[in-house]
Amino acid sequence: MVKAANTLPLSLLGERSLLAVAVLRGDSNVKGTVTFEQASESSKTIVSYNLSGNDPNAQRGFHIHQFGDNTNGCTSAGPHFNPFGKSHGAPTDSERHVGDLGNITTDAEGNAVGTIEDSQIKLIGEQSVLGRTVVVHAGTDDLGKGGNEESKKTGNAGPRPACGVIGITA
Repeated sequence: MVKAANTLPLSLLGERSLLAVAVLRGDSNVKGTVTFEQASESSKTIVSYNLSGNDPNAQRGFHIHQFGDNTNGCTSAGPHFNPFGKSHGAPTDSERHVGDLGNITTDAEGNAVGTIEDSQIKLIGEQSVLGRTVVVHAGTDDLGKGGNEESKKTGNAGPRPACGVIGITA
């Protein structure tokens, strides 16, 4: 069995949670940070975000993409992280990509602050998201219910104004 390059041995953690962060930037005014915390391989991961520069009072697609590559902007991040070959869906659906985090909701100033607990996002183990890219999309994610093929791949969430690679933090 080939071990993924971004897989950490649990012995490195001791009794601490593993923490990771992505700093999001792009070719728009959207920017911010997304942090991840996971206590053990079997525990849920807490995803917290603090983003600004979005359209006011909007919902925007929020996903983890396959590659930690931003050489051609956020397009280089590739498709949604989908190690199990499933169709796109809502974060609460059993049929979903691992990287499907649904939508963030912005306030009247275009800011989005919140926390998500997710059982499929992992920092520890074979399906770790470390080294992959978080993307905020320019459109609303239809959660795979748009009635067309693109909906089952991307949720019709549109362009990628901001993204950042997920890396370990202290």
